[in-house]
Amino acid sequence: MNPADVVIVATALLVSSAAALLGVFLVLRRMSLMSDAISHAVLPGIVAAYWLTGGEAATVPALLGAGAMGLLTVSAVELLARSGRVRSDAAIGVVFPLFFSVGVILVSMYFRDVHLDLDAVLYGEIAYAPFNTLTLLGHELPESVVLMGSLALLNALFVALFYKELKLATFDAGLAAALGFAPGLIHYLLMTLLSFTTVGAFQSVGAILVIAFVIVPPATAYLLTRRLPVMIGLSLLFGALSSVAGYVLAILLDASIAGMMATLLGVFFFAALLFSPLEGILATRRRRARQRRQVAARLLVAHLAQAGGAGQLEETARQLGWTLPEARTALETARQGGWARLEAGRVDLTPRGLEAARQGPKLAV
Repeated sequence: MNPADVVIVATALLVSSAAALLGVFLVLRRMSLMSDAISHAVLPGIVAAYWLTGGEAATVPALLGAGAMGLLTVSAVELLARSGRVRSDAAIGVVFPLFFSVGVILVSMYFRDVHLDLDAVLYGEIAYAPFNTLTLLGHELPESVVLMGSLALLNALFVALFYKELKLATFDAGLAAALGFAPGLIHYLLMTLLSFTTVGAFQSVGAILVIAFVIVPPATAYLLTRRLPVMIGLSLLFGALSSVAGYVLAILLDASIAGMMATLLGVFFFAALLFSPLEGILATRRRRARQRRQVAARLLVAHLAQAGGAGQLEETARQLGWTLPEARTALETARQGGWARLEAGRVDLTPRGLEAARQGPKLAV
């Protein structure tokens, strides 16, 4: 890898780490859409920062402007939701396009000739990250690495220092308030850092990839675990894998780097959705099929117990309204549990099967 490759991959790793650390708590709070709203609604704050600074050295003012607009967005959404006139999702849908459209109008009216355009805000271009540099302590460094490295460190410190408060406020805000914590303050700190992270990554990776890094890795991790530390670790891992593998594949296929990273995030999510042993579609189907077999075996044992502990398989299937294959499947489950045996077409309950029939609801394979 040449130095430019290292800068691009390092930028993606830092953006994914900074985003995933905050995204975990957004997903757990069911506020994923808030990241999308903030990522767009901060545009007027960025425009105001450019206007106030004349476009000179605008990174820090843009962060401050975006942070202010992020807080304004969160406050406006919560105010509308608490009014009872609209639901929270509708409140986000009202506030986000309103603020974003104001930013679009301001950009189109006053900043047509400066380096602030909608393509840069929405899509970014991580391939240009090595060319944007700044001088720090006499060394010329990639701006994206310095900026996102600082934000990733800030987010990591925030999560580490306020882990207990974040965890308690996320799962039970009422209990957190009763115990003397300040869940409202934690909430607004989280949203402020999200605003900083979003606007900090605009120029490097664009808003769309930032949203993907905030939401998709934590959502994927949530399909695999219910332990918060593991979820944070998996979110960081999926973000890192998507960054490195996405860059390699994009180079090999001569495709969009940001697009390939976002695509890999989607691949990881749908793989977890299918194969997760916790909440995966295949695991859920196997679990439901096993439960149906257990219920059928329970019905078969209960029916035979009422009939004196034995019966012909075909006659039993007819009495229960089953087909013969359905009866054989139930019998096989019962045999695996040691409840019944089949001899010459006659099914006999074992002592264990009779005991299981007496236990009723406690029956289990």
